[in-house]
Amino acid sequence: MRSFFKYVLATITGIIISTVLLFIIFIGIISMMVSSVGSSTEAVVPTNAVLFIDLNHEITEKSEPNPFENMELPGLVSTKSIGLNDIVSRIKAAKTDGNIKGIYLNVAGAGTGFATLKAIREALVDFKTSDKFIIAYSDGMTQKGYYLNAVADEIYLHPQGSLDFRGLASSVMFFKEALDKVGVEMQVLKVGTYKSAVEPFIMNSMSDANREQVNSYLGSIYGTFLQDISTSRKISADSLRSIANGYLIREAADAKKYGFVNDLLYKDQVIAKIKAKLGLDDKKDIPTVALLDYKKSADKGEAGGDRVAVLYAYGDIVDGEGVEGQIGGDKLSRELRELRRDDKVKAIVLRVNSPGGSALASESIWREVDLTKKTKPIVVSMGDYAASGGYYISAAADSIFADPTTLTGSMGVFGLVPSFQKLFNTNLGIHFEAVKTAKFADMDVDMDRPLTEEEKTIIQGGVNKIYQVFMKRVADGRKISIAEVDSIGQGRVWTGEQAVKLKLVDRVATLDQAIAAAAKKAKLENYRVSEYPREKDPFATIWSTSKDKIKMWMLEDELGDYVKYLAEVKKITQMSGVQARIPYLVEIY
Repeated sequence: MRSFFKYVLATITGIIISTVLLFIIFIGIISMMVSSVGSSTEAVVPTNAVLFIDLNHEITEKSEPNPFENMELPGLVSTKSIGLNDIVSRIKAAKTDGNIKGIYLNVAGAGTGFATLKAIREALVDFKTSDKFIIAYSDGMTQKGYYLNAVADEIYLHPQGSLDFRGLASSVMFFKEALDKVGVEMQVLKVGTYKSAVEPFIMNSMSDANREQVNSYLGSIYGTFLQDISTSRKISADSLRSIANGYLIREAADAKKYGFVNDLLYKDQVIAKIKAKLGLDDKKDIPTVALLDYKKSADKGEAGGDRVAVLYAYGDIVDGEGVEGQIGGDKLSRELRELRRDDKVKAIVLRVNSPGGSALASESIWREVDLTKKTKPIVVSMGDYAASGGYYISAAADSIFADPTTLTGSMGVFGLVPSFQKLFNTNLGIHFEAVKTAKFADMDVDMDRPLTEEEKTIIQGGVNKIYQVFMKRVADGRKISIAEVDSIGQGRVWTGEQAVKLKLVDRVATLDQAIAAAAKKAKLENYRVSEYPREKDPFATIWSTSKDKIKMWMLEDELGDYVKYLAEVKKITQMSGVQARIPYLVEIY
């Protein structure tokens, strides 16, 4: 008995000690996170320095705090990311920074949309007006990488490197045959001839209408892409198109032959050129600061006093609060209400970068934009996407500005109701039997059977009603008839450049131009630009970091770019209610 109590006491003591140790370790980890997230120490910029930009990291619309970014802990990834807002602001700051003498671009590629790339490109073009140099060099360049590098005063490529220039393409992944094999039938209820978000689940190839719209917006984006490169490299757009059609650039030597690069050099030769520009001795290193570490920001106007608020709305539109990288209907509505009541905020710019999502959440946000317009100016600036639900929440604004390559429109709605009858009954031998007190009691919960024709009619009626409301919101906001909205709607996707001609967008403009327009509407001469939502404190950042987001960080570490396909499938499985969103994952390369 004495031995028994001895072991029990030893066990209890061990548990207490282990608990205390784990608690201490936990507190240590939290302290490290807080220190990491809360650190705002700027990198010391040496004199006669070069700003290094590679874009070899995730680019979000607005910088998001990542509590694991600078930590090296087992099992945790260190994912680097930066927002477009900070990229542009830091390039602007470098333009007037006396210590920065030039920019070294080492952009092989960029995992982002063309509107984001164009915003960075225009910041670089503006940087050049300071008479500071930009030199670009890479072992290899994708088309998106070259689009940015083409801005440089001098472009160099590795003698054995590569430069991709074959024209733009966009592909779609279709799931119908895979779903048929596992026994899942996707029942579709939609409005819009071009509303092709549902096609991957019911077809194995594009419909004629979808192919038509993809050809249209891809051609529009390609035109902007060629014209911008033409302006930078002094090569005609027709020549560029001919070079791409013939796939004439296959080796590094071809890139030099057709004037895409200035010369073929090894990295040590490029370093020597930069040293010469800086007046450095060959034995000295080039003083550099990376864009990620360069924490300086461009001047945002007068301190205190009147403000123009830039409210960022990016990601899928979801019901409720949402998480970082999503537009929660409740959260964004609350932000708009608070800015509407803030007497210091005289005008609002709603920066939208969204493929859409929940129709209900979109309607709630639309309501707040409409109410805001009655008390102070509110304008919309569109990023890579402002389509379907993304356009819905923009429609009530005083003015809408877009990038020429923005994907917008897609005014249509759909619902997906899966039937697992074959999967359960035939493949797995599982059967269900429901007892109900009313005819339609199990309509939206019993997925082991297909919808009846009567049930389809009921749901389709709801989808039709939401589409009618959507069209009215656009018609009222843009001051055009519902018939005109319907004629350019039907789920069709347009570029920002095309949308201007259709009266869906007022004009092609940058975010800075949208801010200036908002200030002008508010009759402001001196004002400060403030960004919202405000950054959370370090503890709030840690506690709000969802389990799903941590898992995605880890998966990204393992799968790289392929993780986006997994994320897209997960979004589809989590959809609820009627959706107003752009077709699938639009990827242009």
